Amino acid sequence: MKTCWRIVGLLGLALVLSSCGLFGDKEEELEPKELVKIKNTLKIKRLWRNKVGGDAEFLRVGLQPVGDGNRIYAASQDGKVAAFDPQSGKTHWKTNLKVDLSAGPGVGEGVLAVVSKDGFVIVMDTKSGTEQWRISISSEVLSRPIVKDDSVIVQTIDNRLVALARFDGKQRWQLEQTLPVLTMRGASSPLVAGSSVIAGFDNGRLVAVDIETGDIEWDSMLSMPSGRSDLDRLSDIDGAIALVGQDIYAAGYNGRIAALAAESGQVLWSREISSQVGVAASWNSVYTVRDDGELIALTRSNGVESWRNNDLLRREPTLPIPFHTTVVVGDLEGYLHFFSNIDGVPVARIRMGGKAISSDPVVVANRLYVQSDDGSVAAYEVIQDQPKRTAPDVAKEADES
Repeated sequence: MKTCWRIVGLLGLALVLSSCGLFGDKEEELEPKELVKIKNTLKIKRLWRNKVGGDAEFLRVGLQPVGDGNRIYAASQDGKVAAFDPQSGKTHWKTNLKVDLSAGPGVGEGVLAVVSKDGFVIVMDTKSGTEQWRISISSEVLSRPIVKDDSVIVQTIDNRLVALARFDGKQRWQLEQTLPVLTMRGASSPLVAGSSVIAGFDNGRLVAVDIETGDIEWDSMLSMPSGRSDLDRLSDIDGAIALVGQDIYAAGYNGRIAALAAESGQVLWSREISSQVGVAASWNSVYTVRDDGELIALTRSNGVESWRNNDLLRREPTLPIPFHTTVVVGDLEGYLHFFSNIDGVPVARIRMGGKAISSDPVVVANRLYVQSDDGSVAAYEVIQDQPKRTAPDVAKEADES
């Protein structure tokens, strides 16, 4: 009997030691991949850096810079909203809304929209930062609002799409989708395609809605729930949706990446790739990040894989954003990584600061704007090497003639 208990004790001890890493490196395997030294073959210049507000205290807020052609706008978790000059970074105005913010800003029609952590949509004037109205939609929002024509459109984490009147905040229409038993924390940001707003939901559906009436124009199942458990059946569309021409690109968790026709919702092609951050697209390629941090590029026309890069495994990379001849990705240690859009080879790496970059970088008018989790905003541009021009030797030319 004593021998039996000794065996049980030894087995228990072995399990404890194993969990401590003495019988395997399981903990080490979960660490972010260590960065290796690279040669910067592309010159990146920081134009300016400014501060909009304080540190983000909770994860997965939908805050990132936005531009309207005249200014760059940004909002921080602690309620600060600011407008910056795109070239110099000079602050035109800064407003303290005195609430925690979770999403925004969205810009259009001369107004700026943000959403507070407790579900208030707040609309401001873009020229002065003056608040015009705020109204509660009784739900948390983690995605960028849309300002289009006479509407401010927000998507909540409980699977609602709400359109408010731009002038006074009165509800114009609301669309509600079924909510699964278990969902990821987050929501994709809707986008505008012509007179429609395209939105992805936690039930795996991608829906086109008429902006004026709220009527559903088409409804497509992007990510079909499958599996026995609620965890296996997660099919959220929580990441970014991309639009190029008349084609829409989206990704679902535990599901697939697909291209759909904007006018009908017909699936043009799909690939079995799970991504929580969604997709970005250029005229030639579609980019995404797998749930483990591996970057993937697909050919936009047919979804054929172009390249993969695993340099940022478990480094919580942002979505790869097309920028000049590269895609740029932020990570949990405040680095910006630039990869060739042709083959995925790293061409540059710079560090914005010590805090994580959890919001996707934004490109406006050939400049890159990045917001880190400490409330800093910075602008970058690519420096092109120009061939040296030499003045002609006039005297020599005269002698030869």
